[in-house]
Amino acid sequence: MKKLETLNSYQTHLESVLRIMIVFIFVMISSIYSNGQDLKHLRSFMQAGPTPPHAIPYGNNSAAGHFINTGDAKIYYEVYGKGKPLVILHGGIFGSTFEMGRFIDSLSKSYQVIAISTRGHGKSEMGTTADYAQKAKDVYAIVQATTKDSVTILGFSDGAYTGYYFAGLYPQRAKKLIAIGAGEWTKGSRVFNITSKDALQLDSLYWKQQMALKPDPEKADLWLKSTTNYYNSVSIGKAEFEKVRCPVLLMAGELDQNAPLKTVIAAYGMFSNVQLAIIPNAPHPAFQTNFAAVWACIVPFLNKN
Repeated sequence: MKKLETLNSYQTHLESVLRIMIVFIFVMISSIYSNGQDLKHLRSFMQAGPTPPHAIPYGNNSAAGHFINTGDAKIYYEVYGKGKPLVILHGGIFGSTFEMGRFIDSLSKSYQVIAISTRGHGKSEMGTTADYAQKAKDVYAIVQATTKDSVTILGFSDGAYTGYYFAGLYPQRAKKLIAIGAGEWTKGSRVFNITSKDALQLDSLYWKQQMALKPDPEKADLWLKSTTNYYNSVSIGKAEFEKVRCPVLLMAGELDQNAPLKTVIAAYGMFSNVQLAIIPNAPHPAFQTNFAAVWACIVPFLNKN
């Protein structure tokens, strides 16, 4: 009987200790995220594993960061390395400069990399409009402020579409374009309807970190509504692609759900100077699942005169 009482007492004590530990951990986590203090360990959307602690916090690196006022918004960008200028543009809504980290790591060894957080993303203000022509104007303002040379652009998804518009609007400033996951876009082919609540449910850690970076987080739902309304109304095809005169490397994952293969093949037929690379068995962010294959396609394209 005495042994049973001792056992019960020990079990009660253990449960109390566990409860205290759980509360402590919860308080610590809540404190970290409510104060936005974990930003050096940034994530890309739906990242499978933890970020290496040594990783450069691309998109939140004050040592390399700059702001430029493009009229209706302050746009944030970072500069790395030396050499010919190369602009990097991330994906949309769930995109961030951090997701392009391996490109920045690799390219900054030989190029001056200009990594831009497009309006509404990261530390950039949302401004009054979210269309690709305006994003291209933002890029142009940064290019003008950073270099006198024409630039190569590497864009993923939303960033690739911005690259198309930039090359079409400012042909004298576009040297080459690498577009990943951005094919012909027919109005109504996809329906967008995303709120901050949806984003939080999809990847809470990523979204909390991005919200902590935003200069105007209270406008998140307004920005999402503006962006998705634009996505639902836009059509990008022959008229836009034919304006792109610089060499294009058009890339996509074979299993890309956002830019299905047939839309990429259709776009391939509309450029005047284009190479095509399809990464087998890869989804939309092909470079995150098979960076080696993507990189093997990019290097000869960059090196070709």
